[in-house]
Amino acid sequence: MISVNNLSVEFGGFSLFKSINFLVNNKDRIGLVGKNGAGKSTMLKVFAKEQEASSGNISIPKDLKIGYLPQQMKFSDNNTVMSECLNAFDEVNNLKKEIDRLNIELAERTDYESQDYLDIITKLNDKNDRFHLLGGENTKAESEKTLIGLGFKRTDFERQTQEFSGGWRMRIELAKILLKKPDIFLLDEPTNHLDIESIQWLEDFLKNYSGAVMLVSHDRAFLDNITNRTVELSLGKIYDYKVSYSKYVELHDERREQQMKAYINQQKQIKETEEFIERFRYKATKAVQVQSRIKQLEKIDRIEVDEEDNAMLNLKFSAAPRSGDLVLEIKELSKWYDQLHVLDDIELTINRGEKLAFVGKNGEGKSTLVNIIMNKIEYSGICNIGHGVKVGYFAQNQAQLLDENLTIFETIDNVAVGDIRTKIRDILAAFMFRGEDIDKKVKVLSGGERSRLAMIRLLLEPVNLLILDEPTNHLDMKSKDVLKKALKEFEGTVILVSHDREFLDGLVSRVFEFTNKKTKEHLGGIFEFLRAKQIENMAELEANKQLSSGSIKSEKNSDAKLDYQNRKELNKQITKLKKQLLESEENIASLEEKIANLEIEMANPSAGSDPDIYDNYNNSKKELEKEMEMWEERTIDLDEKEAQLNS
Repeated sequence: MISVNNLSVEFGGFSLFKSINFLVNNKDRIGLVGKNGAGKSTMLKVFAKEQEASSGNISIPKDLKIGYLPQQMKFSDNNTVMSECLNAFDEVNNLKKEIDRLNIELAERTDYESQDYLDIITKLNDKNDRFHLLGGENTKAESEKTLIGLGFKRTDFERQTQEFSGGWRMRIELAKILLKKPDIFLLDEPTNHLDIESIQWLEDFLKNYSGAVMLVSHDRAFLDNITNRTVELSLGKIYDYKVSYSKYVELHDERREQQMKAYINQQKQIKETEEFIERFRYKATKAVQVQSRIKQLEKIDRIEVDEEDNAMLNLKFSAAPRSGDLVLEIKELSKWYDQLHVLDDIELTINRGEKLAFVGKNGEGKSTLVNIIMNKIEYSGICNIGHGVKVGYFAQNQAQLLDENLTIFETIDNVAVGDIRTKIRDILAAFMFRGEDIDKKVKVLSGGERSRLAMIRLLLEPVNLLILDEPTNHLDMKSKDVLKKALKEFEGTVILVSHDREFLDGLVSRVFEFTNKKTKEHLGGIFEFLRAKQIENMAELEANKQLSSGSIKSEKNSDAKLDYQNRKELNKQITKLKKQLLESEENIASLEEKIANLEIEMANPSAGSDPDIYDNYNNSKKELEKEMEMWEERTIDLDEKEAQLNS
């Protein structure tokens, strides 16, 4: 479908790509990967004809339609959301005009047997077929479905686009690109402004799409769920893997290991050749051999190895003194913005050491509750921070709060204390600030660079409650790994507002879903929550079906609520049973050891002089028997409850 031929792109003498070649086929799902600055976004721009190549070309069929979503866009401000989406159907709209024109022309003609008349009918049929193939009669329904999938409400459809934030306007642009149904999607970080539910909807859309997809993303789960091919950009070359991202990581490590061995061997060969040339350069008897070695050296295709910095993979948050057991208590909390009711009668408790996630659609109150916890906005109800709690906060706009006149190094040096000051350069390198970069002023940094710098600052502050609002939006894979590992090892309490499922996986043990002005607690990790949501959504779908056939919706909603309460109670009982089983097993082990010791004592001839030893032995045997029966009952009970939960 698309052919890349000897493509090279240069910037000021630096080669970003050097004579690369590859093909994009009709149903490819390609993830472009590589470190920041490797040229991923540039590759998409060249494909989209937004940027010229220095040499070579990309061969694209003339009738091929491309849908390109860059990270930054210019927005239209003079339309409603729905009107803007309907503008995406330019081909459908043009077809409709042409069909109307042909119908009028046919109605005005009377030469029914002429070839011209028959040609018009043929042309009209072709246009009608194309119109129906593109779903011309369903443009509004398609627009509604796409907008709702991307998180918009029906009440948003007739609002002006200028009323929305930049993130929501990016969603409008994404909706338009999806509705155009191009032959290939070029998507640059499409999940940055989406919530978890919208990301899942987009995944399903792209997985089932008939065309090709090429995307750049730092969301591992998103890449794994969509891509079947991974193209790595490294040192101006490409490495093409016909696998999804996770499998690519394994193959990449194997390739790099082989590459390093080849590099080391080649460097050894080069060194030996250079030493031979230097040693015999001025000996006439060796002139032929020296010239031969010089030519040999010139012909060597030198192996390059992309730099990988693992210096700070053991980075840790600086912990403050231990807080009290109760870190946060919220009761009967509500929040209004004038006439807009955001939170209603919220209740939640967070204990020391817990790591939990706030998730839900944008606009449901996650960041509002965070701002309440930080005492930044007024509210009604109770929000108490526990004894000895020191909060570290990373806001979505944290990058804008940095002192623009400081350098990168000074920004970190100002908060670093103790031995950590000797490792500032290593810490900065782990977040991709290397060499002369550390002397740059904050004011010249990009948004992503500022976000990474703000995250490093937080990493060094001595706190015991971390509140992170979308911390991974501008971090690459390596930086996210560093942050996730540091959070796992952090001994304090963590609240994460995030849409990055892979980042949350294995990190949080409770999920609070924000929906309909309330918070809903889900026990377990993020993927347990998503599985539960699928079950709930199916229940909701069935409820809607029953409603349309005359059933009572309130009963179904009540059942769904009851089902959640039952599952929550079951989880509590299972946790309690597991704890009791552990205690039983410890008691059994202790009693068995006691009985074994008593049996040794009774085997001693002098034991007959102590009658209490036999009573002690018999009582211990009875206790063991009773404990074993209790253990068996609890095991059966646990199996039944786990089966009930999973049914």
